[in-house]
Amino acid sequence: MPEPTSASGAPLPASIDRTDGRPVYVIGGGPGGLAAAAALREQGVRAVVLEKSEHVGASWRRHYDRLHLHTTRRWSALPGLRMPRRFGRWVARADMVRYLEKYAVHHELEVVTGVEVSRIDRAPDGDGWQLSATGGRVLTGRAVVVATGFNHTPRIPAWPGREGFTGELLHAAEYRAPEPYAGKDVLVVGIGNTGAEIAVDLVEGGASRVRIAVRTTPHIVRRSTAGWPAQGTAVLVRRLPVRLVDAAARLLSRVAVPDLSAHGLPRPDTGLYSRVKEGAVPIQDVGLIDAVRGGTVVPVAAVESFDGDAVVLADGTRLTPEVVIAATGYERALEPLVGHLGVLGPGGRPVVHGARTPDSAPGLYFTGFTNPISGMLREIALDARRIAGRLARH
Repeated sequence: MPEPTSASGAPLPASIDRTDGRPVYVIGGGPGGLAAAAALREQGVRAVVLEKSEHVGASWRRHYDRLHLHTTRRWSALPGLRMPRRFGRWVARADMVRYLEKYAVHHELEVVTGVEVSRIDRAPDGDGWQLSATGGRVLTGRAVVVATGFNHTPRIPAWPGREGFTGELLHAAEYRAPEPYAGKDVLVVGIGNTGAEIAVDLVEGGASRVRIAVRTTPHIVRRSTAGWPAQGTAVLVRRLPVRLVDAAARLLSRVAVPDLSAHGLPRPDTGLYSRVKEGAVPIQDVGLIDAVRGGTVVPVAAVESFDGDAVVLADGTRLTPEVVIAATGYERALEPLVGHLGVLGPGGRPVVHGARTPDSAPGLYFTGFTNPISGMLREIALDARRIAGRLARH
């Protein structure tokens, strides 16, 4: 394995290593991994980031061009480096990539790129962890922070007839900009934040028709109201009783969000925070409400199957779109890495996160695998401090 250097390429100062000689390995060079490494370095704990791609922030580089953070610049910064004011309140994807690059250099992080870890096991001597990586590398660390990302592996449902679809089918992870779809009939499948924003992007980019397939009616919130961001409310209410937050959100929704039932998008019959606890965050409106009201984005029933050039919906309707974009989520894909350790719960998510480690796997940490109402980047920053504090004490 190459000798680790700082992100600027400078030799690593030996004085920062106050550990027992075995570094903490951080798997993943996205926001979660970089934040954890920076917080550990601040505590005098040597951390080596292993990133399988050639650059930090790989997933952010692949997102669609239109994307902006739905959390504010202030509450999206990672430990030890503010985001520049020029980025604006809602940071663009390209600026987020620049920030992550700057972050690694600013903190002089040890980042080794082009190294993918395939499996984590207990070290043979029982002290720490052994990592199996590309090129036959075997690395031993005193602890491991897994930060491979919430959006790791694109997931497309195994719809019957999918392989025989004669139109174009792609996952939202492959979508970059609307220009290739100008003048085309497009069906977006999935009405989370990604699907909703891509649908609006397609309309503004000149698609001839845009429909969005809805399986579960989403909650929609304004990104900000009278200058106050939705994230601010989320931070304030995140520890309140679920029933209380559901009731307050229902009242606010009736005041701030128009009833779209006549346009095929009725109000949900379950509470907003109840849905969050089940893993579904609300949509922050960046144009969907106006597009649905104006008829430029048309909600339709969920996709059931494909039949040649047709898409068959749950209500029996047959559509013949030229393009289907599946905004159907991602897999965490942690099973090959740690599935044998008994540390994953339903859906393949870690049973713990932040400073907590599984009882059966002390020294194994996870960050960035939750999608909290208060904002993922904010929680990543908090997790980083907690993990670093825990490792510094032990």
